[in-house]
Amino acid sequence: MARRTGAIGLLGGSFNPAHGGHRRISLFAQKALGLDEVWWLVSPGNPLKPAAGMAPLAARVASARAMAARAPIRVTAIESEFGTRYTVDTLAKLRQRFPKTRFIWLMGADNLAQFHHWHEWRRIARAMPIAVIARPGYDARAIAGPAMAWLRRFRRSHAGSARRLTGGSPALVLLRFEPDSRSATALRAADPDWAARFAGAHMRDGVTGRAIAGSHP
Repeated sequence: MARRTGAIGLLGGSFNPAHGGHRRISLFAQKALGLDEVWWLVSPGNPLKPAAGMAPLAARVASARAMAARAPIRVTAIESEFGTRYTVDTLAKLRQRFPKTRFIWLMGADNLAQFHHWHEWRRIARAMPIAVIARPGYDARAIAGPAMAWLRRFRRSHAGSARRLTGGSPALVLLRFEPDSRSATALRAADPDWAARFAGAHMRDGVTGRAIAGSHP
């Protein structure tokens, strides 16, 4: 595998399914921060979300691949290879695997609002810079939340792009742009059988190059 030395944004989630909002915020962050690309970390299972209604990993990866087409976005299920359950452990493994890569954790304001519930969330903040992207209905809760009370002292301007932002952690930047109200919950409600369209897909991981578990040859 080629050595990766550029600045990479990491957007984690269930992608159940992936949608245009994921793509839009990723491309916005990529441009605003001067990132080489964004990696979508498709989670095998989110500890904070119920398993009921969660499509198979292969279907979620396939939906993400389709949504990321022709964009500087790589789709990966590397967490299933690592065997990690929590984000803090996934990030530690990524830094070990790619020691020369500068990573920035990307998340919506909805995640910042409940970030203090994440396992060892302060370790996540110390592991790499965090860029928070506005999301309708959550900004006020995020700014007033317990995590922001701790992170506020580390807030920086995103001026100067990723090279300046990755100069040390903790570091927090708030990105503002026209918000996107699309959600996976609404898409599932409108199309409950969406995962069936991706049955039988054969995929290789966008980062490791390995076959995705559950996909068909």
